[in-house]
Amino acid sequence: MKLLREPLVHFLVLGALIFAVFNLVAPHPIGKGEIVVTQGTLENMVTGFTRTWQRPPTDEELQGLIRDYIREEVAYREALAMRLDRDDTIVRRRLRQKLEFLSDNLADQTQPSDADLRAFLQSHAENFKTEPILSFRQVYLNPQSHGANLRLDQIYLLAKLRQFGAESNSRALGDPFLLKSQFTNVSLTDVKKMFGDQFAVGLVALQPGQWQGPVESGYGVHLVFISKRIDAHLPELAEVRDQVRRDWLNARRKEATDRFYEALLKRYTVRVEPPEEKKSAQVHR
Repeated sequence: MKLLREPLVHFLVLGALIFAVFNLVAPHPIGKGEIVVTQGTLENMVTGFTRTWQRPPTDEELQGLIRDYIREEVAYREALAMRLDRDDTIVRRRLRQKLEFLSDNLADQTQPSDADLRAFLQSHAENFKTEPILSFRQVYLNPQSHGANLRLDQIYLLAKLRQFGAESNSRALGDPFLLKSQFTNVSLTDVKKMFGDQFAVGLVALQPGQWQGPVESGYGVHLVFISKRIDAHLPELAEVRDQVRRDWLNARRKEATDRFYEALLKRYTVRVEPPEEKKSAQVHR
């Protein structure tokens, strides 16, 4: 009687019952079948071990690899026979991934020509178009320091800067500012990070070669001289070949996967059941 109260005995009895039930209902007989360790499997074991440990396995280590493979194969077959793969999210995702590898491999066998890449570059220009590059100088005016005289002061300062043009000593003019007064070959994205979107939009609207402004930012107002501007443009294929080829291959993989699933879906009839609350509402009507 004391033995019957032991939890371990209960666990063993329950395990035996579960095993017996699955043995009766499983679609494949448990514990039957042949396991063959092929020469290809042995070569893969040796190759994997050698790659990991930088040396081939000893006879004892190889026997250990074989034993582990057999245990894994037995566990795999028994798990399938007991339907342990059903309703397992991780297993479902892994099987889907392996299936999609098949369509990916088919897509990867097709290599693009230069004509393919140029056509892809033109049809996806927004993904490859460069952004404006600017070189400029700026003189800062602090609205709090100038108060009501801000507008008159910026008009006076702009006239003084234009008098000397590109030779103006902008560093000695204006109010103290945290950022530099001169910037060379700065992308529009970096301009936005430093000065904000409002300043970047105003800067792009200006023409190079003279002092202009004011251009407003979150800091205050600025007088600006643009010395060089490279407008946004679509680069030649040679400049972005690797990126275009990578995106072309990714697009082909997606197309191949979509076609693959469309072909598979023709074998099925899909029915989506409405939520329970909608079913109840329909019944009460």
